[in-house]
Amino acid sequence: MKRIVLSCVLALFSLAAGAVIETYQFDTPLQQQRYHAFIEELRCPKCQNQNLSGSDSAISKDLRRQLHSMIMEGKSDIEITQYMVARYGDFILYRPRFSSQTAVLWLMPLGLLALGLLVWWRMASSRKRVQLPADEVLSQREQERLRALLDDDAERAEERS
Repeated sequence: MKRIVLSCVLALFSLAAGAVIETYQFDTPLQQQRYHAFIEELRCPKCQNQNLSGSDSAISKDLRRQLHSMIMEGKSDIEITQYMVARYGDFILYRPRFSSQTAVLWLMPLGLLALGLLVWWRMASSRKRVQLPADEVLSQREQERLRALLDDDAERAEERS
């Protein structure tokens, strides 16, 4: 039994040993900051919703290596972004630029807000129209009946207490 437990524990530890942590050397802390900013802001083309830092796919590893080499070559942030977008499209950016293709993505929240405000305004104005006019009064018979009902309720409440 001890051998089975020991084998299971060793098997679990061997899985963790298979994960490789990439380390890249940078000349300056600024280069390292730029690299980390890029891997947090660029999306993995293979994964649905993971950035390059959180993905273990082969393409993410290649992109991280490409980013490192471009930063070390002295490419600007704009050049790196343009290269990535030209190669993988706007999908690679977590915050895509405003263009004719992404206009719906950027303008949809404003449109939904305007629609919500319009619905709220219509509901509020229709509520005002439904209210009874102040000059409508009950007839003498209706007033007497209302008084009787209120008196009955008051008597029942007194009896209960």
